[in-house]
Amino acid sequence: QVQLVESGGGSVQAGGSLKLSCVASSRYTYLNLCMAWFGQAPGKEREGVALIGSDGRTSYADSVKGRFTISRDNAKNALYLQMNSLKPEDTAMYYCAAVYGLSCPPVLLSSPASIRYWGQGTQVTVSS
Repeated sequence: QVQLVESGGGSVQAGGSLKLSCVASSRYTYLNLCMAWFGQAPGKEREGVALIGSDGRTSYADSVKGRFTISRDNAKNALYLQMNSLKPEDTAMYYCAAVYGLSCPPVLLSSPASIRYWGQGTQVTVSS
């Protein structure tokens, strides 16, 4: 069982920055987990934002490339999402996500049904 706890959401004006954090508590080594961030805007499907494998390889949704950076600290079982140049369309509930696997294929960003574990979510609101 993997428990994921997010923090760091909030309200910010367009052009601002936020950093989301997620801590994983699990029976299994954090190194066995592919970690990701998903976002869900009101009335929309949950969408992949970024993912990172235990080897540090990353993938991003086109809408956030160059603005968001995903990272992980394997010693702390921690996952981060640095969000810069935020836009009103980034407003969403952001979820930390995990699935077992040493590889972390980009296709996971378009396949939320493949995610095994979800955090409770943290709200990000960007005003214009």
